[in-house]
Amino acid sequence: MVKQKILIADDEEDLVELVKDILKKEGYSVAVAYDSEETFEKVKTERPNLIILDVRFPKIGGVEVCKILKSDEQTRAIPIIMLSVQSQEMDKVIGLESGADDYLTKPVAKKELVARVRAALRKGDYGKKEKKILKYEDLIIDTDKHIVILSKKSINLRPKEFDLLCLFLQKRGKMLTRNFILESVWGYEYFGTTRTVDMTVGHLRKKLGPYSKNIETIPGGVGYRFKE
Repeated sequence: MVKQKILIADDEEDLVELVKDILKKEGYSVAVAYDSEETFEKVKTERPNLIILDVRFPKIGGVEVCKILKSDEQTRAIPIIMLSVQSQEMDKVIGLESGADDYLTKPVAKKELVARVRAALRKGDYGKKEKKILKYEDLIIDTDKHIVILSKKSINLRPKEFDLLCLFLQKRGKMLTRNFILESVWGYEYFGTTRTVDMTVGHLRKKLGPYSKNIETIPGGVGYRFKE
């Protein structure tokens, strides 16, 4: 059986060695990059299944690295877990809105790291099995090309807005709890904040024109439904 490969992109050597040791003991293959240029090179040569990426990274920074990888058709499907010493809510939101699939704070706790890595890898595998074309009336999504067409015109969605819209169309007519959306779109299993879901739903509604009304808020703060 081929081991899943994880790329650790961080300039703190002690932390890299700690995370590498934890992941190797869990049976993963590990590659390392210490700056943004090396990260892009390792993504091409190592073809990782998951990237653990430092927010405050040398040269262009982790958030920008994440945006670049998520905007490239060849790399956008690779799950990314952002890593930072910051714990403020807004720092997490910035990381997640850049397209990251999850967010961890330093120092890294072994059980939390392993749980989030497993959840992110499951999400990546799940996404590969989904239909390539999703359609609802004049709303068409090509999941391979990462294109959304609304009334014959292309609209630009951020990575998480795109994933959220795909989930709504796949589960249309069904009530989705905020926690279910958080786990399905961001890859969380036990962690995260539903505020992130609400913010992303708000951004998505603004871009869907007449279909914004199809995203129904369930009374009582339970969740959302894409109604037909």
